[in-house]
Amino acid sequence: MMDHDDVRLTPARLVVLALSMSLIVLLSMVALSLTEDNPRLALTALERVPESGVTNPVTAVLLNFRGYDTLLEMAVLLLAVVSIWSMARRARISVKLSDTPVLTGFVRFVMPLMVIVAAYLLWLGADAPGGAFQGGAVLGGLGIVGVAAVVWQPARGLRRLLRLLLALGLLAFVLVAALMLSLEGGLLQYPQAQAKDWILLIESAATISIGFTLTALFIGGIPNLDAEKQED
Repeated sequence: MMDHDDVRLTPARLVVLALSMSLIVLLSMVALSLTEDNPRLALTALERVPESGVTNPVTAVLLNFRGYDTLLEMAVLLLAVVSIWSMARRARISVKLSDTPVLTGFVRFVMPLMVIVAAYLLWLGADAPGGAFQGGAVLGGLGIVGVAAVVWQPARGLRRLLRLLLALGLLAFVLVAALMLSLEGGLLQYPQAQAKDWILLIESAATISIGFTLTALFIGGIPNLDAEKQED
């Protein structure tokens, strides 16, 4: 049963509600004030796409022109997992042996195909719609169905590896930014001749992190198998 105290409008919640509503009103006013005469950066960005190292304008913007924002997005994803783990140290989804062999067999069959699709979307992002977030979403879906079918069981020894994979995208961003600062004198300012290679490197790491992040958010963390066995 839900505690009625949990839905009361306390003074703190009223302040948060007021601030949220004020932000919504402010953003609505700004959106309504925009006209067709307002200067836009879209044309400027399209003109500079050939200098980005890729031909897909979306990837050019996300990984080159405003790479700082994408770096912060990776940090937000990692922070989301850390926040959930700090509030619920044990996953809410139990990991038990599967009693659905048909589902397990199907998942084992489609898993390699989903990995190939994720890799294809990652590679396609340089020239067409696709990229790290699309490939990561496919990997996240793969992780979720893998957990649902109990194709794999998390083990204590994999926790450190999982943490590394969750942070891999942000770590790659930071390391490349530091390297570009030392070589080019600016954060995430790639040399034009190697820009595509650096972008693909960052996106590869980000794809892995996004996939594992979505899976971790679904299960709420790594279950304590030893504790579950004791409860059984």
